[in-house]
Amino acid sequence: MSEGAPLIYIVAGEASGDVLGARLMRAIRARMPGARFAGIGGARMAELGFVSLFPMHELALMGLAEVLPKLRKLRRRMEETVTDVTARRPDAIVTIDSPGFTLRLLKRVAPLGIPRAHYVAPQVWAWREHRVKKYPGLWDKLLCLLPFEPAFFAGHGLAADFVGHPVLESGADTGDAARFRQTHGLSAEAVPVILMPGSRVTEISRLLPVFAETLQRLSAQFPRLVPIMPVAASVAPRVLAAVEGWTDKPILVTEVSDKHDAFAAAAVALTKSGTSTLELALAGVPMVVTYKVNPITAAIVRRVVKVSYAAMVNLLAGREVVPELIQQTCTPARLAEEIARLLRDPAAAAAQRAAFASVMASLRPAAGLPSEAAAEAVLSLLPAFG
Repeated sequence: MSEGAPLIYIVAGEASGDVLGARLMRAIRARMPGARFAGIGGARMAELGFVSLFPMHELALMGLAEVLPKLRKLRRRMEETVTDVTARRPDAIVTIDSPGFTLRLLKRVAPLGIPRAHYVAPQVWAWREHRVKKYPGLWDKLLCLLPFEPAFFAGHGLAADFVGHPVLESGADTGDAARFRQTHGLSAEAVPVILMPGSRVTEISRLLPVFAETLQRLSAQFPRLVPIMPVAASVAPRVLAAVEGWTDKPILVTEVSDKHDAFAAAAVALTKSGTSTLELALAGVPMVVTYKVNPITAAIVRRVVKVSYAAMVNLLAGREVVPELIQQTCTPARLAEEIARLLRDPAAAAAQRAAFASVMASLRPAAGLPSEAAAEAVLSLLPAFG
């Protein structure tokens, strides 16, 4: 173990983990200014002086098609990480999400006896519950984002701490509607509608054609409708090319602050299922949720997924707060119908907003911000520095 100021080894494998890692670093430094950090991270952690062992993007792979060609390199990176941890002997190890890499790492370094925390519980409560039997001994603390997760893991004999959901620190509720309208030249009569097709190429290719036809149907009913599409910078060129032929071209938004301003200005949103539903809920934007995959994948998912809802907002509420139009019901006619209902019926929109407030309250830790609760949990592994 290190002498003097503690060394905390953080491993993040993708952009969302990099954001969590940076917030965690700030919260730890606020409590322990001398804390030092090493490991693997991205641009947000680098802004705080973090030096990554190797580029984080090498771990940000999804699906067999992406992983298989890189297996040899991933194995080499695993060996490098284990060697680095062994040489540095940090006071604690924090792995963030990316279970394909991080859980293997935790198993490899277990013999070193270093306190370990895993941040973002694997979502085995949704599917692949049998994987839980592999978890005992992997970590000393499991930091959960969702309030029902500790009870789930306790049922399998695993202790877990609820630290709150990072969406609460996203700033999604801090946008300025007037600034968005002024920046993009929108009149007071304009009806901004958010379209969020996702950030993966497969999501975009499947959902954009459906969104285009949905928009055509809505524009016929609402002439002042203005589509706004927040997109990740990495896929913005692809999306721009895809919407070139649209009659009503959407305003593409790539900056986070502009996205939050768009949320503040929006009357309604059409979004894919995922974390985006929580961002919109925090901002108080009424929404319709959709998703579409190939039929074979859909058939497999129906057999193995154990939860009743695709939208996290509905899952947390325990009921269908927002309409879910998934797979066969992901049609322009159905989507346009539900969005039009929210635009025409203020009571329906208000009912969603009321439910959002309750959902957001359930995501708050007992005290402080989620990153602060996570920092307290990590520092509790370091009794010598308490």
